[in-house]
Amino acid sequence: MSTLPPVPDLVGPDVRLVIVGINPSILSSETGFHFAHPGNRFYPALRAAGILPADALTPADAAPALVQRGVAITNLVARPTARADELSDDEVRGGRERVERFVAEHRPRVVAVLGITAYRVAFGDKKAKAGRQPEGIGDAELWVVSNPSGLNAHATPTSLAAEYRTVAEAAGLDLH
Repeated sequence: MSTLPPVPDLVGPDVRLVIVGINPSILSSETGFHFAHPGNRFYPALRAAGILPADALTPADAAPALVQRGVAITNLVARPTARADELSDDEVRGGRERVERFVAEHRPRVVAVLGITAYRVAFGDKKAKAGRQPEGIGDAELWVVSNPSGLNAHATPTSLAAEYRTVAEAAGLDLH
């Protein structure tokens, strides 16, 4: 097991959209920012979707802008790893309860899980498809969108931005 510290959840008042990653990277653990690797397509996709302003170029710039807009970030698993495939299925399955507690506390409109494979394991739905899920978490809509990792080669920056914009609109965010 990793001895690296987890990345604290990014959360503020009036959460409308919760973005759920799989787990933090080593660099995220070292910096304290979600999706910290400069090659990760997360923040460029959020800018292209209108969720972040164009000048939010780094995770440090993006964090306060996201909180101000009502966007929170958490993970299924808090343990940092170099790659998500280093996690056991049991760890990922345990992430569902972690997310359900987060949602119960912060009461967002929408929860967006990044990655269909992680969602299928965590929520025990082997046949789940991307998009809005038939059942939510509490009163929140539950969505599955593409993971921005470079390992997810079929997702393009344009397709990521479109998916992220869709969940942001469902959450009622004012987009740029």
